[in-house]
Amino acid sequence: MNIQRLQQTLNELNQFGYSDKGINRIAYSEAEQEALQYMINTLEAEGLKVRKDAIGNVIARREGMEPKLPVIAFGSHMDTVYNGGQYDGAVGVVAGLEVIRMLNDEKMETKYPIELIIFACEESARFGIATIGSKAMTGRITQNELMTLKDRDGISFFDALHAQSLNVDGLDKVVRDKSDIKAFYELHVEQGIVLEHEQKQIGIVSGIAAPTRYEIIVKGQAAHSGATPMWLRKDAFTGAAEIVLLVEQSARSEALNGTVATVGSTHISPNAMNVVPGEVTIQVDIRGVFKASKDKIVRDMKRKIEEIKTRRNLEIECTEMCDELPVKLETNIIQSIKNTCKKQQLSYLEMPSGAGHDAMNMAQQYPTGMIFIPSKDGISHNKDEYTSIEEVGTGVMVLKGEIAKMAEVVQKQSTRGEVK
Repeated sequence: MNIQRLQQTLNELNQFGYSDKGINRIAYSEAEQEALQYMINTLEAEGLKVRKDAIGNVIARREGMEPKLPVIAFGSHMDTVYNGGQYDGAVGVVAGLEVIRMLNDEKMETKYPIELIIFACEESARFGIATIGSKAMTGRITQNELMTLKDRDGISFFDALHAQSLNVDGLDKVVRDKSDIKAFYELHVEQGIVLEHEQKQIGIVSGIAAPTRYEIIVKGQAAHSGATPMWLRKDAFTGAAEIVLLVEQSARSEALNGTVATVGSTHISPNAMNVVPGEVTIQVDIRGVFKASKDKIVRDMKRKIEEIKTRRNLEIECTEMCDELPVKLETNIIQSIKNTCKKQQLSYLEMPSGAGHDAMNMAQQYPTGMIFIPSKDGISHNKDEYTSIEEVGTGVMVLKGEIAKMAEVVQKQSTRGEVK
């Protein structure tokens, strides 16, 4: 492995969308598309055949000795949240590129073809729905669902695609057959503090928590803050605040199950100091590896909403944005990654992922494994997120070990009949 090359590639990639406040490679933005073109050019220079599907997924293929066999695929994403970090998603793509470069440097050929996949719109930052590219690839999202999506500037998902010369009318061609892929791997920063706390080099993901999300609109009556008595108010914000606190309380009661809940988005109208809020919109994000635990928080939240509506004389609309099932990853691949770590004398920990990833969709159709590397202080979705290049390199070696094993490196015969 060329650690300097790995660092240089990561640095070059993170020039796209860079600012002092963080990386802004929002899905389907110009910055993200420029970064994708950089990767496409780099992958083609390594001799790979690269294509982009109708949703914007980039698929780079390194041919195998038997091209008709299913592929061994690996990859991640390059889009970011607003003011995101330099490692989330990008590390998995750059690591995949380094694996390909190493195979090329060592002139290794594989029986099975391999593919590096860069998934489109993994983050929910722009359209409120995560992992759109991998959902489309596995047939888990429809054109009708995509038609309803708009970003915070009112730009529709369709318009965002068309601006990048993509066309959702080809969505059916994005879906891949179950026989296409033999196995899928994703390397990712942990985005938590467990590996650092436990002083382990590698996390082997056993299962991925899935989000359940709601948008709640609380409607009251805007009124003068000085002239309206407290007992005559219909304050939408205080009603919303009760819901927020209940969500937190309910999630704390599910802490032993590892379930978490967050209200990270709020819009208040008319948003003036001297006006009683007339309408508030909040978005609730509930995540966990146990569906029953997530469902309990939803029941608690809906029960509280009904009580607040009556007591505070408010109108409250509660709309489900998504309700995804937690995913368990392939047992055989988990064991295989453990064996690779042992062979490379690396410490590891089998662990769940609290964050969602493209691997969760791929796992519902293909045998899937996920490899974590540490995140300093557990910081992620933040300009201060950090993973050392040495830790990235360790992940690259594990990923390469798995790809070489699954794709079956072919020992070629020299002209003198010697095994190379």
